[in-house]
Amino acid sequence: MSRRLKIFLFFLVFLAVGYGISRLLRTSYGIPQTFTDARLQGAIIAQNIVNLSNQSASDLEKINELDSEHNFTEALTITADVIRRSAEVREQAVALAGEIEKMTKALSEIDSFEARQAALESIANRLALINRLINYSNYLAQLLDVLRNRFTGKPPTDHEVANIVTQINAEVTAINSFNNQAGQAMDRFDKIIK
Repeated sequence: MSRRLKIFLFFLVFLAVGYGISRLLRTSYGIPQTFTDARLQGAIIAQNIVNLSNQSASDLEKINELDSEHNFTEALTITADVIRRSAEVREQAVALAGEIEKMTKALSEIDSFEARQAALESIANRLALINRLINYSNYLAQLLDVLRNRFTGKPPTDHEVANIVTQINAEVTAINSFNNQAGQAMDRFDKIIK
């Protein structure tokens, strides 16, 4: 089963569970406190993911510069930093999935249908962000392997590196886009409940 299908099924299961859970504590406008807390924490985590992925993109530019200058030692050091940051991004993705789960479970407790729809759109965009993050991590791992080989004397073709960098940049752009769309959906949610 593909990762995308697993994420989609994961989302559907938690959506079904959310509709089956009895109503818990509520804030004003029928918004459960668990939803509000998970929403805020999820937004912070998503922004951390965006910041980390943008930093990695900047580091990749620096690595390319160092590579062209044949400064392989410093390039390899920065590559190691990118690898560590990639692990942190994966941890953040797991944390974001946990917050999305909480939001999904609380979704059925939101009184307004329109607000629920806006919240659901935000959740869907956060899930899409995680999906693109998986792609980003895979491409980043491929690039880092290629760069490591290059810096240790086994040069890849320039075409191979360029293709992977293009894919990474596309994933970073998509991650930023889904984060923005999730934020816009929550802005609509806020307008509806006020």
